Amino acid sequence: MVTAQVRNAARSEATRVAILDAAERLFAEEGIERVSHRRISAAAGQGNNAAVGYHFGTTADLVEAVVERRREAVEQVRTDLVERIAGSGDVRDWVDCLVRPSIVVLESLGSPTWFGRLSAQLAADPRRHARYVEHALRSEPLRRTVDGFRSCLPDLPEAVLRERSDMARILSVHVVADREADLAEGREPARATWTECGDGLVDALVGLWTAPVRS
Repeated sequence: MVTAQVRNAARSEATRVAILDAAERLFAEEGIERVSHRRISAAAGQGNNAAVGYHFGTTADLVEAVVERRREAVEQVRTDLVERIAGSGDVRDWVDCLVRPSIVVLESLGSPTWFGRLSAQLAADPRRHARYVEHALRSEPLRRTVDGFRSCLPDLPEAVLRERSDMARILSVHVVADREADLAEGREPARATWTECGDGLVDALVGLWTAPVRS
């Protein structure tokens, strides 16, 4: 027999999922700062305008919950990739481990998706991005990827390293976000598949990181 407690827990979980889905879409399409809890509650089919606050707390807490839901899947893909290339001295392998997992997860979600555009917003906001990175680096597979990547980079001046890190971050999130937006809005993207998109992004990032430095 299904108890009332079990039914309530199932309803609560269904509400949380509906809120996360609605929040991810609205944040991506309209911007994090432009979407109220009331809008998210309504889009999630909740008559109670306080549902978002009840289940998640503040907007920052909700954004973190949306990100965390996708990060779990991303880090599972990354774990598999890291195990496959462990010990590699090829920068391309490690760049692939950095960017491919998010692309694999987006492809698995079907179309439309919204997480790519949300990630681009987070990357453009220094305060939110710092928090995002702090939480992301709690992942052992990501730390192993970063360590492996840095171990096979050419010797770059510190200023160039920081500059290229910023370039790589911007390129990574916007290539993915632009493709996602093209698919959502019915435009033909530059690459036919997410896999090809990942291939092109890895090629570009390897070129960026290994380019000679003008003296």
